[in-house]
Amino acid sequence: MPRATNAFFFALILTLGALASQVAAHTLQDVAMHEMHEQWMARYGRLYENSQEKEKCLKILKENVALIESFNDFGNKPYKLGGHECSTKTSSFKYQNATGLPSSMDWRKKGAVTPIKDQGQCGCCWAFSAVAAMEGITKLKSGKLICLSEQELVDCDIKGVDQGCSGGLMDNVFQFIQNNHGVDGICNTKGEANHVANVNGYKDVPANSEKALLKVVANQPVFVAIDAGGSDFQFYSSGIFTLDCGISLDHGVTAVGYWVTNDGTKYWLVKNSWVTEWGEEGYIRMQRRPMWCS
Repeated sequence: MPRATNAFFFALILTLGALASQVAAHTLQDVAMHEMHEQWMARYGRLYENSQEKEKCLKILKENVALIESFNDFGNKPYKLGGHECSTKTSSFKYQNATGLPSSMDWRKKGAVTPIKDQGQCGCCWAFSAVAAMEGITKLKSGKLICLSEQELVDCDIKGVDQGCSGGLMDNVFQFIQNNHGVDGICNTKGEANHVANVNGYKDVPANSEKALLKVVANQPVFVAIDAGGSDFQFYSSGIFTLDCGISLDHGVTAVGYWVTNDGTKYWLVKNSWVTEWGEEGYIRMQRRPMWCS
């Protein structure tokens, strides 16, 4: 009996010790998450209306970190996930139903791409992607790279389908700019503005045509529609993104080039509007395929 009692007492100590270690580990993890959250809030100036909203964001942060670490540890994809934001980005893009080209193109190296911008929690990707394309075209026409105003479009282009942070269509941006007599930072439909840039016309690239898109991107930056709803895209960190194209085209981005790697992998160079901390300093390399969403 004494030996059995001692054995039970020893097992109890081990069990309690293991539980104490688990509690300590969870406590340290919670502290680390809280610190990460506070750093993110300070960096981006994020404030919450109440403690419940803050706790909800912290919960999402923990889930996102677990998803990212699990994906990267598995290691069966040629790209990595990263970033620990507590909230998913809002895309809110509304979708309506070559030969003789350079082997590669990077419009950044041609000086036709402005720095990465941040749409924040506003669903105005439609404005950012269209403006990025217009900035590139303005550079090619005038020789000057000018940072144009997305805010003007978000504030002023609200009489039709485009509804500010609630989503819009890139095509409508160009129609608005024509009606507004250019982009000059103010809502102006009655008279000729002292415009920085204007649009004389626009044309859609045929959907799901790699050759058509390639031909256009070889000549200028182009706004495109993609499916960005999945977590792989939300937390993309680096590498060539190979996930199959979805059918819910809910996000506007800008194709600013294309490339072929040494092993023959073809990809698009795409500019996003989710700050430089996302992806490869704000960009994503997306594998080129005939059915890539465009």
